[in-house]
Amino acid sequence: MQLIEVKSKKTVKEFLEINAVLNNSNPHYIRAIDNEVNDVFDVGKNKNFKYGEAKRWILQDDHNKTIGRIAAFINSKYINKGTDFITGGIGFFDCINDQQAANLLFDKAKEWLQSKGAEAMDGPINFGDRDKWWGLLVEGFDSEPMYGMSFNPSYYEQLFDNYGFKNYYNQYYYYMNVDDPFSEKIVERHARIKSKQGYEARHARIAELEKYAKDFAKVYNAAWAQHGEAKEITEEQVIKLFRKMKPIMDERTIWFAYYQNEPIAMFINIPDLNQYFKHFNGKLGWLQKLQLLWMKWKGINKRLTGLAFGVVPKYQALGIDSFMIQECALFVQGKGWYEQYEMGWAGDWNPKMLNIYKSLGGHQSRRMVTYRYLFDQSKTFERHPEMAYK
Repeated sequence: MQLIEVKSKKTVKEFLEINAVLNNSNPHYIRAIDNEVNDVFDVGKNKNFKYGEAKRWILQDDHNKTIGRIAAFINSKYINKGTDFITGGIGFFDCINDQQAANLLFDKAKEWLQSKGAEAMDGPINFGDRDKWWGLLVEGFDSEPMYGMSFNPSYYEQLFDNYGFKNYYNQYYYYMNVDDPFSEKIVERHARIKSKQGYEARHARIAELEKYAKDFAKVYNAAWAQHGEAKEITEEQVIKLFRKMKPIMDERTIWFAYYQNEPIAMFINIPDLNQYFKHFNGKLGWLQKLQLLWMKWKGINKRLTGLAFGVVPKYQALGIDSFMIQECALFVQGKGWYEQYEMGWAGDWNPKMLNIYKSLGGHQSRRMVTYRYLFDQSKTFERHPEMAYK
């Protein structure tokens, strides 16, 4: 077996194809868009190269057949919680069911990360934000993955465990039917806030995209960046993101709550792009984009997915979450626009978010694991600490 660094067009193609080869036996597999994977490793397109580096390799057998792949990342902005070590990352791992082959891939990533000063590696993660390709699927192989979700054969868990990776944290996904009624508690909280002056919830308007991008930045930075679980985001970054998302946005499913016209909460949902992308086999050229717009116009996508949720800390104990979500439900339910709602993942270190999912009547659909491996195995391993709320 031999490891080859991905540099040429041929090795880039092999890096992309091996993921499809090893997952195609599962009828629920949906191939990621090739260009989106390539963009992770493009210095001109991935802003994380300002703060670090990335390398990727393929593994070939003695007959020059590709049997695995891996990428390694070092990023000074990576938020490392728990054990106080310089921590790199690995991702885009694929491998045949062979521990020796997997160990070669892990060892190569470890060797490179050590040369960059790292003392541990987390994975599988992305050289970017946690909304894409983050974690190893260990439960939930019997349903189609949502857009940006990792998907892998079930034996990968054993490959990680046997190498010595430890469960750093679990990532839980929940789902519910769009028309399912909420609990009495949510209905009561909604009624209580609704009766008070100054509180309002409304969905976004595509025509006022910049205004809602600014509202998003205010809530996000107050609700998440203060905890150190996410980096602060600028209004300009959100405006750019919203403009990029505009073709697939459904303004009816993007909600904000306000107190005296100041944004205090957000509930951001979009149609699951994988319900379009599963027809494209990794390609997204002009023809596929035309198909996507036609499918959107026809309303064939019946799966809604959660993208972001947050409440400004000052309002977190008042029931604003219930008020905003119920307002959205009253607007969306019974219309036939969507049938299933898939919530974004929440880590086991965020019990408040998990409780919100459960209170909505959500059912756990899958579990993923972000692993950590300490290069010095004599040092104490600690799991991700529970999120501290103010």
